[in-house]
Amino acid sequence: MTVEINWWGVLLAALSAFVIGGLWYSLLFARPWQRAAGVTDEQLKRGVVRAFAGTFLLSFVMAATLAAFIGPNGAAFGAAAGAAAGVAWVAAAFGVTYLFERRSLTLFAINGGYNAVTFTVMGTIVGVLQAG
Repeated sequence: MTVEINWWGVLLAALSAFVIGGLWYSLLFARPWQRAAGVTDEQLKRGVVRAFAGTFLLSFVMAATLAAFIGPNGAAFGAAAGAAAGVAWVAAAFGVTYLFERRSLTLFAINGGYNAVTFTVMGTIVGVLQAG
């Protein structure tokens, strides 16, 4: 089986996670997320380079894997595949973990919502750029 990946699409999809995350965890949900996750402003100031470098690397891996799954099937399939991955795999897996960790519904909604939106956008970007 040959898998053709548009690496520009993967790069743009990985970068989109930064844009969405920047909006999601600062402008939209900064304080509720910090309270629910138990993260202080001081903690957020430490290890910034490691956090951003690791985030980019992991976002790139997620986008590349999503690209391999989407193939040349276009934007609509890409968006649907991304939404399925974000909601049914990532957010649902968070849900299972959060239930056992006794984490709040607020934290689940914020983190699960971020992944649902991010994977949908990533899938759309990859789908557009890989469309055959």
